[in-house]
Amino acid sequence: MPDIEVNYAGLKLKTPIIVSSAGIVGYAHQIKRAEDYGAGAVVMKSFFEEEVCRKAPTPRFKLIRRGYNGNSSVTLYSYEQASELGPEEYAEEISKAKGLVKIPIFASLNCITSEMWNRMAHLVESAGADGIELNVSCPHGIHIMEGRTLKDEIRKALDATRDVKIPRIVKLSPQTSNPMIEADEVEKSGGNGVVVFNRFTGLDIDLDTERPILHGGYAGHGGAWAIHYVLRWISAMYPYLHIPISASGGVTDGKDAIKCIFAGATSVQICTVVILKGYEVIEKINREIVEFLQEKGYTSLDDIRGKIVGKILSHREVDRRKLYVAYINQEKCNQCETCYKVCYSSAVERHNDRKFYINENCIGCGLCVEVCPRKAIELVRV
Repeated sequence: MPDIEVNYAGLKLKTPIIVSSAGIVGYAHQIKRAEDYGAGAVVMKSFFEEEVCRKAPTPRFKLIRRGYNGNSSVTLYSYEQASELGPEEYAEEISKAKGLVKIPIFASLNCITSEMWNRMAHLVESAGADGIELNVSCPHGIHIMEGRTLKDEIRKALDATRDVKIPRIVKLSPQTSNPMIEADEVEKSGGNGVVVFNRFTGLDIDLDTERPILHGGYAGHGGAWAIHYVLRWISAMYPYLHIPISASGGVTDGKDAIKCIFAGATSVQICTVVILKGYEVIEKINREIVEFLQEKGYTSLDDIRGKIVGKILSHREVDRRKLYVAYINQEKCNQCETCYKVCYSSAVERHNDRKFYINENCIGCGLCVEVCPRKAIELVRV
């Protein structure tokens, strides 16, 4: 049986899967459910110094569906806000959870002042928290996207919490020009790890009422589509950081989790998939990780961590030869015209027999292969 145990910021996790900060792990009984279904750790729902954020409006969730050619993309648009608990209540809930579970519990803190950073860090440490996630820029509160300001907040949070003995992990924002700069600042300032990333913040509009949907303002949004941005930056950070990376964003199954580890992640945080499918999905993701390792003959996650990094080509290294053209299998094609409509090279033409064929204009882009509903088109070598 492959070993999926990991060491994350000095803490031993039986699995790399962490349930990230959200309402699904806001109270001790929910943290217990996450453990029962196989979570390696949890990050408790965030405490906010800003009291207005401790009471969320209703409704607070909206599933936004849109797509092309029958393929649906789903976004969980949310305004969940912070934990409803005050400082002492938050610490008490951690203490209660520690009496119920054996897995590590990270407190998630979002503070404004150095005094509150320091106070809360000591409160949660005394309550038994195994680590602290510093949520310095959150789509549900003060959302910092300017790099210099964010670096200042990172330094302030780490300086104010420096004398606690438990690991301090900084959760990075995806909405800066170069998240690598903020990750480097975390390491230089004594942080014990980074989470890549917090949710994006965005806006959707109800055209009937001509107002923003849900509560009337901006909201966090995430979904399966977010993983590619996460993978891109983890793979860029991994060769240079000496602190662990926790992936967060877009993970829906075990294969996604494996991709994050291939890119260089030590642990993988999940949230949206648990909200939409229930805690049972944690078991499924763990099982799929083990099955992948078994199938490939790997004995542990150390065998694959960061393995993709050396295989990523620069723009100068990409092979730019024209190696492929499209070919239509007439037995499978039902003349639906999808390929004809999307081909911007005018490489699809209809003959007198009413069938579609590929002409010499084909540049081998592969778009027709991707959109064909009958899988009637393939790329063949020139």
